[in-house]
Amino acid sequence: MNSKEISTYDAVILGSGPGGEGAAMRLAKAGKRVAVVEAEPQVGGACTHKGTIPSKSLRHAIGLLADYRHHPLFEHTVSVMDVTWPQLLRTADTVIAQQVRMQNRYYARNGVEVIHGRGRLTGPRQVEVTRGDGSRRTLRAEYIVIATGARPWRPPALDFTHPRIRDSDTILALDHTPRRVTIYGAGVIGCEYASIFANLDVKVNLVNTRDRLLAFLDEELTDALSYHLRDQGVVLLHNEEMERVEAGADEVRLVCRSGRVVRSDILLWANGRTGNTADLGLEALGIQVNGRGQIETNEYHQSALPHVYAVGDVAGPPGLASAAYDQGRFVGAHIADGSVDWSLVEEVPTGIYTTPEISSLGRTEAELTRANVPFEVGRAEFKNLARAQITGHTTGVLKILFHRDTLEILGIHCFGQEAAEIIHIGQAIMAQKGNGNTLRYFAETTFNYPTMAEAYRVAALYGLNRLR
Repeated sequence: MNSKEISTYDAVILGSGPGGEGAAMRLAKAGKRVAVVEAEPQVGGACTHKGTIPSKSLRHAIGLLADYRHHPLFEHTVSVMDVTWPQLLRTADTVIAQQVRMQNRYYARNGVEVIHGRGRLTGPRQVEVTRGDGSRRTLRAEYIVIATGARPWRPPALDFTHPRIRDSDTILALDHTPRRVTIYGAGVIGCEYASIFANLDVKVNLVNTRDRLLAFLDEELTDALSYHLRDQGVVLLHNEEMERVEAGADEVRLVCRSGRVVRSDILLWANGRTGNTADLGLEALGIQVNGRGQIETNEYHQSALPHVYAVGDVAGPPGLASAAYDQGRFVGAHIADGSVDWSLVEEVPTGIYTTPEISSLGRTEAELTRANVPFEVGRAEFKNLARAQITGHTTGVLKILFHRDTLEILGIHCFGQEAAEIIHIGQAIMAQKGNGNTLRYFAETTFNYPTMAEAYRVAALYGLNRLR
């Protein structure tokens, strides 16, 4: 195909991550002619190839290794269970390949054309795709959905071509197991990788530019995370900021403004992400991009041009694959039907895959206290649950925050094994209207025994007892 060829579609979607996939599937189901433009050789976006899937696969494999090492039946075989970083990375390859095959089937089965190449808006309703061989193809569409995702933000002062300086993308190409890792940035990505490396018996320095970890979460949970990271050997350095980085042949040195010098084999930069909006041709069309490279949108995810939408990380918070997919479906419905008879949920659960993991939904104790809301807390310690005792994962707690007078559930916060799964039980009840969203549901419902879900009954009864 040459540069003169022009193809026409109802919608063109830039990016095949969760947001792009959600939009494409919804539009295809509505009978629309859809093309997805993907810059990489395989579909799936950063979520599949550089973010969620590889990091969570790594975390799962290392968790299995940690369970094995700590189980009394296998203590005598620990010496033969040394695993390298490259070996662990290969465990993720199988999952990535399965995801790519599945997504390709979805596109083919629904008649969505996938075009590999770099897309750029060359007109209000026109996208030019430059393929790897330099050839170009022009696509025209009534609607355009930008779902190009985000990438790690790289400060100009750091030389990311140096083998000892990595970000969350390039750490996945590391060809050896380091002895010491310094992680700069203690957000979700930084904390997750701190857990991963610590469970691989790597010495970890976690440098936090703030005074506590993950300040948007419930304080009790972040305090517990800090304790367990330290217990795993992670050195937490709070209120530190980079002055400069000195990378040499034998080590990399992080020099902080305080004068502290942190030495290690690898520096993992995990401090911020930026939207993939460079060279998309947005500015020429009057589409606004903020300082983080994110497209400004309205409540329908429309940009300054109403027929150009943006979803997922490129549109800003919450920066979750789950939310991106829902946004894509929402936009697909808005394009196909002209309106949407449902709305995106305001309360999106947060899943943080540290060890132990964290999941949170709704308001925190600090937020309720500041708002002068009369609330009480129901608690269930995992150490008291039969299922946790059976599996050996007794570290953790489920907290239910509820209104003292109405018993309405205001927030759910979980720390421990399977927290990101457990949270969805509470999410379903919190979404109910009226009397359906109260603590009594959990107190009066029969749960399978033994299960981790039983924590809701224990926490509810604990909370009701607090009112007497």
